[in-house]
Amino acid sequence: MTSALSTALVQVSKTTARLSHQSRRRYQNPYVHMQQWPATVDPQARWFTTPEYVSLYGTALWTALDEPARRRVAFHEAAGFYSLNIHGEKALIQGLAARLYRSDLAGITDYLHHFLDEENKHSVYFGGFCTRYARVHRSRQIAFGSDYPRDVDDFLFFARTLIFEEIVDHLNRVQARDLRLHPLARFINDSHHRDEARHLVFGRCLVAALWKSCSPGWSPAVNAEIRDALDRFLTATWREFYHPDVYADAGLNDPWELAETAWSAPVQRTHRRIVSAGCLDFLATAGILSKEPTDAF
Repeated sequence: MTSALSTALVQVSKTTARLSHQSRRRYQNPYVHMQQWPATVDPQARWFTTPEYVSLYGTALWTALDEPARRRVAFHEAAGFYSLNIHGEKALIQGLAARLYRSDLAGITDYLHHFLDEENKHSVYFGGFCTRYARVHRSRQIAFGSDYPRDVDDFLFFARTLIFEEIVDHLNRVQARDLRLHPLARFINDSHHRDEARHLVFGRCLVAALWKSCSPGWSPAVNAEIRDALDRFLTATWREFYHPDVYADAGLNDPWELAETAWSAPVQRTHRRIVSAGCLDFLATAGILSKEPTDAF
């Protein structure tokens, strides 16, 4: 097991050295930027989420809402999206911290420090928006303990991280360029994307190397369990985007029923498939997933 892990880390060593250098060059202090944020914002005056990316887009209710009401929903969707990131990054920070200075991961320790620092900064931005203008929404995901061997647990941690960040970064890239959005929303999405671009390079490189080096030593049953776990994680991550508390804060009736209606809407199914396509193509090409996770679509 150790030799397989060592082989994988050798394969990513040049990439992590380059990414560490870039992180040092592009370091930014989030507290300096937050001093320039407005004291208040008007949820109905500007868009805070790209309208076509709102989870109710394509539903009968969305069609029935006037533009101020749509903007209000989009504002609370932004708070929901940032809350999803807060919870995701909290789990990521814990996982990265647990792997710092492990002797068998010494080859990537330097970059793990940058990764950890950047995720903490992202939480400052996301948490700053939610606590200043809205609230931090609860997560509906249930965390389960792992009984897997260390190498399998490491692979699942980095693969889940990659899936989460691939989905989020797609949304960041679109919204950072959308001139309809409030400048603060564009700034938060752009700042996150700039760091995530490095994280995704690291994630793809490491996940592919770990799979190539370690999976031949795992039994077919373990490989099947890994694929099933990633399938479930992708679906659970997408479920978080259809959040009843967000709809309730936007003043909409029957938020739980609305979440199910939106989840099942054909436009939303297509949206999830499009946003997930890059990540799923990578996982399929690497041989990690052998079929599309149909429950998510």
